[in-house]
Amino acid sequence: MEIHQLRYVCAIAETGSFSRAAERCQVAQPSLSQQVLKLEEDLGSKLFDRLGRSIRLTEAGRAFLPHARSILTQMETARSSVTDKCADVRGSVSVGVIPTIAPYLMPHYTRDFTRKHPEAKLRIVEETTPILLESLRNLSIDLAILALPLRHKDLELFPLCTEPLFAVLPKEHLLAGSESLALKDLRGEPFVMLRDGHCFRDLSIAACTRARVAPRIAFESGQFSSLFGMVAAGVGISLVPEMAIDRNAGCRYVRLSDTRATRTIVAATLRGRSFNHVQQAFLSGIQKAG
Repeated sequence: MEIHQLRYVCAIAETGSFSRAAERCQVAQPSLSQQVLKLEEDLGSKLFDRLGRSIRLTEAGRAFLPHARSILTQMETARSSVTDKCADVRGSVSVGVIPTIAPYLMPHYTRDFTRKHPEAKLRIVEETTPILLESLRNLSIDLAILALPLRHKDLELFPLCTEPLFAVLPKEHLLAGSESLALKDLRGEPFVMLRDGHCFRDLSIAACTRARVAPRIAFESGQFSSLFGMVAAGVGISLVPEMAIDRNAGCRYVRLSDTRATRTIVAATLRGRSFNHVQQAFLSGIQKAG
């Protein structure tokens, strides 16, 4: 039994004609007649009496018709519910973001999204990369805003932006007036860095390793603001992505000339995950904002 066969039976019953039913269903009459005959064979009973040019439901046909109509109605209801859900502007989206991005990008992303989708529910979670990856996999968040590298085959990545890295120096440092500098120029300097668990620490260590710089870490924190305070106090120097620069922190910021001294930010989703209208709108919005 096929859905299109049920549709043909209902059309014949409502129009009283195989030809008019075929026209309504936009199918050739021979094909419609063949499908109805096939259905009758499957059921083991005739649904229509063909009386010359007139068509009349048999007793079996009259018993069958309400069920056919009910099935078609349920099918349409199911289709409509999916369509309505996908287009529902009142849906929800849960977004995870790492701490070294959240204070700088999320206010802008949130303002634009809530302005365009005032009835949507937006939930933002700030956590480190490992926790956000686990949250993606257990579906407690819909997407995450992270920094490369990410070597996980179960993720789909959408690039958002790439930004340069800067050295953070005390104002009185000998290199504070430079327009740019290489990481190798910082050999022997004490560093203040984000503590383990923050992906920007890993990125900073990797950049130093490429430049053959072994940073001597004098202070660790979970926030850039604390690092800036220590740099301003002369405890050490640091590295920072461009978006986190604070001109009021009493430090000097000098761009690194190393070609790979950059940070690329991406939106990550679980590969194969389907999105509703609101979730897709958020992802599309942050891609455009870049």
